[in-house]
Amino acid sequence: MIDKILPSVEAALADVGDGSTVLIGGFGGAGVPEELIDALIAQGARELTIVNNNAGNAEFGVAALLKAGRVRKIVCSYPRTADSYLFEALYRAGKVELELVPQGTLSERMRAAGAGIGAFYTPTGYGTDLAKGKETRMIDGRGHVLEHPIRGDVALVKAERGDRWGNLVYRKSARNFGPTMASAAKCTIAQVYEIVELGALDPECIVTPGIFVTRVVKVPRKKTTAVPAEAAA
Repeated sequence: MIDKILPSVEAALADVGDGSTVLIGGFGGAGVPEELIDALIAQGARELTIVNNNAGNAEFGVAALLKAGRVRKIVCSYPRTADSYLFEALYRAGKVELELVPQGTLSERMRAAGAGIGAFYTPTGYGTDLAKGKETRMIDGRGHVLEHPIRGDVALVKAERGDRWGNLVYRKSARNFGPTMASAAKCTIAQVYEIVELGALDPECIVTPGIFVTRVVKVPRKKTTAVPAEAAA
């Protein structure tokens, strides 16, 4: 019987090794698998290469990994945001490497990994510093850059619901890079708020099929504090 459900985030991350490439979902604050990230910090893996849309916000999520000194390199599109002070300090001190990748190219490089594509040409970045050292060619009169897939040892994604086969349904913008990353890693770990019986998920709504998911772990939904009407007025 296929059952990919694990009892805890600690169990799900127990075998992540030093030097792993970890793909982490999230776009800004949406869809960040914070419980899995916290468990990865507690687990102790070091010298990690982190692939994410940005380099973390404040001291949460990916930034918490940076603060803990677990990251050797970041591959991302937006390393500098209003509150990315941890990354900036570490980068300026030479304590973390950066590979800057345009956002569409970042997503496509991971999609290529999941689809088994060896490499692809894109016009994005042609004629800029991002193309230095890369193969280029003219296609239909336009310059293109050869880009290679990004493959992960582990992907950490956040979904709304899942079943024991690993089928996943996301919630709105929390979906972002999750499906692409899930297809690009050797081991995909999904945190979900709800685990349902097989057949309870509408097949037309399943975004990530279980074939791409290795482990599923349920996490509690964070409580939000309601603002009294008189305070909001």
